[in-house]
Amino acid sequence: MLVGLVVLLTLLSAAGCTKLRARDQLNKGVQSYKNARYEEAINHFKQAVELDSSLINARVYLATAYAQQYVPGADTEDNLRMANSAIEEYKRVLEADPKNINSVKGIAYLYLQMKKFDDAKTWYRKASEVDPNDPETYYSVGVIDWTQAYQPRMEEFAKLGLKPTEMLSQKNPEERKVCAQLKANGQDKVEEGIKALETALKLRPDYDDAMAYMNLLYRERGDYECDDAQARQADFKTADEWVDKTMATKKARAEKQGQGGIVLDQNK
Repeated sequence: MLVGLVVLLTLLSAAGCTKLRARDQLNKGVQSYKNARYEEAINHFKQAVELDSSLINARVYLATAYAQQYVPGADTEDNLRMANSAIEEYKRVLEADPKNINSVKGIAYLYLQMKKFDDAKTWYRKASEVDPNDPETYYSVGVIDWTQAYQPRMEEFAKLGLKPTEMLSQKNPEERKVCAQLKANGQDKVEEGIKALETALKLRPDYDDAMAYMNLLYRERGDYECDDAQARQADFKTADEWVDKTMATKKARAEKQGQGGIVLDQNK
């Protein structure tokens, strides 16, 4: 029994030392991260995780450090590996802590930057389930929906030789066909985007970025109404109203901020 107790105490002491070493590596990694030495930080965080796999903060920091190394738009092997490594670490965090909102949003943001829009939208929806009162997740879904509707339309416009500001005509058979295809493929995204932004604005009534995308989504919906001039005009009118709301909100915020600032003497 005495021998067994000594062994147990030795094991507990060793485990305690290992955890202390893990926290030391975590602290060193945080300092390196704060000083923007991300590769150095990654090494410290990896050591911390190896020493203590239950140290959730180390995994979160490791994922975030990987994410900081990722450069959006650069499709090199090393760059994509950084993004995928970050996503993998965030998912490991979620295995231990399914409601870790920073990890859910971190994955969503990386997929968005990688232009994997469906994956990004899926993870932003998960984020809204974890925190239903965060307007930014609904806003992000709205932005993705508009992007997924707008980009195909611009591609078709380019094929037809149309400018982005022009509209498809019901009188032109080819344009009428394209309009019907775009409406079939994009209308659900537009409607979903509008609903997502409506939720964002309920949660944050002065969310001017959401207002700006409401304008874009209503204008996008109007572009599909090739066979209904009245519906098209109604959507464009609503879009213009959102432009006015956006400008008014920005102006009100600027005036509010100006009231608390320093007023210069105009006579000097």
